[in-house]
Amino acid sequence: MYAGYWGLTRQPFENGSGPEFFHRGEAHQAALLKLRYVLENGLGAALLVGGTGSGKSHLVAQLAHEMPERFAPFVHVVYPHFTAAEFLCYLAEALSGEGGGSGVEERGLDRTVLRIEDRLAHHARNGRHPVIVVDEAHQIDDPRVLQAVLLLLDFQPRAEIDFSLILVGERSLVPRVQRFAQLDERIGVRALLRSLTRDETEDYVTHRLRAAGRTEPIFHSDAFDTLFELSGGVPRKINRLCDFALLVGYADSLREITPAEFEAVAEELVGALPD
Repeated sequence: MYAGYWGLTRQPFENGSGPEFFHRGEAHQAALLKLRYVLENGLGAALLVGGTGSGKSHLVAQLAHEMPERFAPFVHVVYPHFTAAEFLCYLAEALSGEGGGSGVEERGLDRTVLRIEDRLAHHARNGRHPVIVVDEAHQIDDPRVLQAVLLLLDFQPRAEIDFSLILVGERSLVPRVQRFAQLDERIGVRALLRSLTRDETEDYVTHRLRAAGRTEPIFHSDAFDTLFELSGGVPRKINRLCDFALLVGYADSLREITPAEFEAVAEELVGALPD
């Protein structure tokens, strides 16, 4: 709605934006390099943890975009309280490129495990390195699902199988994995996404505006202090506040966004902004 008014070619603060919107701040770039290191050096498994709205899913999407073609299939599972059997069945279908209808009830759990093993070996023979990402992994409360994850990792020492596993979640994922010693010792790298600093917040906003086609400043320099205070440096909150501030500026025919606009939209959004 407001893109043309501000000289933008597209919406700059959508959470699901493409790779050109990925901001290489210190924490996000370091996490991305750690995950690439795991994949490129066959270290097996990694943890990516961060608070709600810290940009974990965007970082995973960027990882998938940057990795060479041989790192495929890239299976991104958003964990919706699967049972262990359902989790393994989902992976078997994803690794096979199928779209459902071959559930564990029809095949049996033992055949599902054999199918995963077969597909991993098939991809390795064809020069591919599958990547399995389990998102929202902090919600795993069934130890049998963690046992299923460990079962997958037990395939890795075999020369004919080559894949990587990344567990993604909030910080509570770390102690949960640590309590499962056999799984914890298989984690090669742990990457933490912290909130942005004040200066990183300004860089983040400026980068996304440029990616959307705007090179001239829109936000008054003082507005970034207010934005940082209101958002806590959390990218998802920054996106929401900036998006609505630009909408307000468009509606009021403003030429720039000041602290007052951020304070006004925060009063309306603070109840809806995720922690």
